[in-house]
Amino acid sequence: MRKSIAIIIIVFLVLFMVGCENSVNPINSDNPTTSIAQSENVAKIGAKPFVGEQSNLVAKKGPKPPKPLKPNKWYVPGDFGTIQEAIDAVEVVDGDKIEVGEGNFYGAFITKEVEIKGKKNKTIINDGPMHPAGLTMGFRFLTGSDNSKISNLDFTVDLAIMNGDAVDNVEIKNNNFYNTIQAVSNWRGSGWKIHHNTITDLRTRNGGGIGILVADFSGGIVENNKVEHNKINGTLFVYPTDGGGYAGSGIVLYADFRWGWAGASEIKNNSVKNNKVSLISDTPEVVDVVGFELTDTRDDESLNVIFDNLVTKNDLRGTVESISLTPANLGDYNEITKNKLN
Repeated sequence: MRKSIAIIIIVFLVLFMVGCENSVNPINSDNPTTSIAQSENVAKIGAKPFVGEQSNLVAKKGPKPPKPLKPNKWYVPGDFGTIQEAIDAVEVVDGDKIEVGEGNFYGAFITKEVEIKGKKNKTIINDGPMHPAGLTMGFRFLTGSDNSKISNLDFTVDLAIMNGDAVDNVEIKNNNFYNTIQAVSNWRGSGWKIHHNTITDLRTRNGGGIGILVADFSGGIVENNKVEHNKINGTLFVYPTDGGGYAGSGIVLYADFRWGWAGASEIKNNSVKNNKVSLISDTPEVVDVVGFELTDTRDDESLNVIFDNLVTKNDLRGTVESISLTPANLGDYNEITKNKLN
């Protein structure tokens, strides 16, 4: 009897242990005219156990992934004497932020993905690199500068923002532009966000006189740019010896086929909304002003490369001519609605 009881106890203990186991006439940009890899010990989402046996194994939680690194912040002056020195420095890398102090500063060629931010109404870009046309630029975006941001700066140069290498996804916000020939010139770029800027007065120089330009001359596709909540106001000052034959413009989408250029294959899906344009020319008989324009320089109604753009809720009452379309049938291919016009 005792042997039987001992055997039963042993069998019971073995079973118990087993059960517990775990299983416009714009000035061209060039023309002088991280994921963390999972540990092998961590079950991957979507993985399935072998069919035929039910697994009782419980996956253990791996270590928490590290927080993404914050971008470095650099100061001009302070860490660097000029904005260009900061951009060129090896230690300044894509994603970093450059904060510019009070006073006057020289612009730069931008070759990295950086955010350049000034002190509101106190940081002035009053000089910069030279454009081939002999005009001063503020910032010229070159290869490698996609996704950059410019904010809280005042510009008093000729060509304040110039896209020189078909750079995409740049943000231009909360800046002031004073008496520029062209304030923001986005040649060949897509995905730009140009918003909440103030442009006061414009100038011509046998061309220019443009607040915001979205354009192409190289036969590419320019799309998904947003021009919103900008104020463009004041006087268009016409150059004393300007030959005329064109108009200044607050905002323009432009396919440039002049001088045998390739123009654009498509300028599409761009948004121009909630902007206010109030501009008067001081010499309208030479160069007058248009609030907003769509222009294909070929002026051929049978050829259409500007389409599916949205132009809405803009206040264009402050110009003699609110909207200009070249060719005239571009209104059939773009949504131009709910704008306040003369």
